[in-house]
Amino acid sequence: MKTDTIVAIATAISDSGIGIIRVSGENAIEIVDKIYQSKNRKKRLCDVKTHTMHYGFIYDGDTLIDEVMVAVLHAPNTYTRENTVEIDCHGGILVMNQILDVLLRSGCRLAEPGEFTKRAFLNGRIDLSKAEAVMDIIHSKNEFALRTSVRQLSGTLAKKVQFLREEILYEIAYIESALDDPEHISLDGYCTKLEEKVKNIKSILKKLIDSADCGKMLKDGINTVIIGKPNAGKSSLLNFLVGEDRAIVTSVAGTTRDVLEESIKLHGVGLNIMDTAGIHDTDDEVEKIGVDRARKYAKNADLILYVVDTSRRLDENDDAIMELAADKNMIVLLNKSDLDQVVEPEEVLKKLTQVSENRSEKLTQMLICDEKKQGQAKKTDTSVIIEKNRKIRIIPTSIKENIGLDDLEEAIKEMFFGGEIAINDEIYITNQRHKEAFLEAYESMQMVQESLLKKMPEDFYSIDLMSAYASLGKIIGEEVGEDLINEIFSKFCMGK
Repeated sequence: MKTDTIVAIATAISDSGIGIIRVSGENAIEIVDKIYQSKNRKKRLCDVKTHTMHYGFIYDGDTLIDEVMVAVLHAPNTYTRENTVEIDCHGGILVMNQILDVLLRSGCRLAEPGEFTKRAFLNGRIDLSKAEAVMDIIHSKNEFALRTSVRQLSGTLAKKVQFLREEILYEIAYIESALDDPEHISLDGYCTKLEEKVKNIKSILKKLIDSADCGKMLKDGINTVIIGKPNAGKSSLLNFLVGEDRAIVTSVAGTTRDVLEESIKLHGVGLNIMDTAGIHDTDDEVEKIGVDRARKYAKNADLILYVVDTSRRLDENDDAIMELAADKNMIVLLNKSDLDQVVEPEEVLKKLTQVSENRSEKLTQMLICDEKKQGQAKKTDTSVIIEKNRKIRIIPTSIKENIGLDDLEEAIKEMFFGGEIAINDEIYITNQRHKEAFLEAYESMQMVQESLLKKMPEDFYSIDLMSAYASLGKIIGEEVGEDLINEIFSKFCMGK
């Protein structure tokens, strides 16, 4: 690890009231002391007490740069556990860059992105999960994402991981001790106790894994795609949700030809909404491109808002739309309920049920075929499959008359969060790296469980328990390589 003194502008480089320049390293105080002068020109920063603030001026030689407040913090009680100085100057772009320049010429090195937090991790102040929480706080898009990240920074996830590792480590130590000293440590009846312990750990791991999809949506927003036939009211729905005329709305079918994207919040829950071209058969080359994009976005959606014009009969285009969204969570908006209706909710539900049943039959046939091809090759496969039930809601609406749209928000919350989002009591996994590590640990515990059922020798249990222990260690940074650490911190902003 580099131990030289680093510096960076820690606030946004813009015309603002205050700018902060952060310096960290063994010689941080001495370097800043070279360019700092107190009001009476007698105070030296090297002589002041830790965690104190001092008024003065920053000079480049004999040239005054700015009037400042300087915070002096002695190691190890700092963010990086190194000597740290923070210079609060005026927030102008020019003045901040001039102070940065004189610090670089006085013995500092420009910090790499995330290097302050990286030093905090390497010096043992925070674990890797807390370091990643810092970045998540900075990039939070909604209040739920922020609260989840703050809880992770406070150690909720790390404590859970450490608890699981301690439970696993105890069993590893017991098995190894019993194998080394069978005269004094007995394994009689141990397998029954271990089996119960494994079941409990698997249950905790599965709950954490199950939270990942919800956590990702809380963090990044629910990818929501509006689909339907031309002139069904898709663009009107987008405008209603955004609260402004974002999309052009006309009586002409096919007005929307590209994908329009907007981000909104419904009581703190983020929706990344995409309005798409109407899905239908067309010979128009431009429309075809729009329809293809609509299909592409729909395939990657977390939620489909399927707008149906109930004043027109369902046709083969509706069949294609339902087939496209067959494996997605979907809210069907039966639009134009203020007009004479020729489509009833029962008809839509019947068609959706038929599509779902047809797909299930096809899927079963495909799986049978695959099993014949694979033979016995996959008998010992321990891959984890987390099953989720698809959810569908049907809501009669009139976007024009603002009928039924109040139900949309509650339907989304109920669909994804059971109606409530209990951030204060729950741990949500928001990091894909963490999810993969939990999955690896789950698979290893599954292997232990299978070995117990097969009554295999105890050293088999120890091997898989150690694998689970190592996988969990990746989350808090105890089982990761330098390359991964560098990759993680390279995504941070300068000055953090």
